[in-house]
Amino acid sequence: MGVLDSFGILAASIITALVMLLFAVLSFFVTVFIVQAGAGLAGYSPGADFVVLSAAILSTGVIVAGASPVSGLANTDQ
Repeated sequence: MGVLDSFGILAASIITALVMLLFAVLSFFVTVFIVQAGAGLAGYSPGADFVVLSAAILSTGVIVAGASPVSGLANTDQ
């Protein structure tokens, strides 16, 4: 049973990684839309490269903040 359990865990890990990658890409597209809409509301018309750069920085910050060990402290009971 140990070998079959290992393959199940491996399959679950691969599926989880693919789902997280899909959510990261969707989050990036939403962030691009938000940055572009916000720039338009502020009266700016930045180029596509600056919109993508700022969306990438924001998405990276959100992903890193969500994966930080400090976020795990919020769920501990004292």
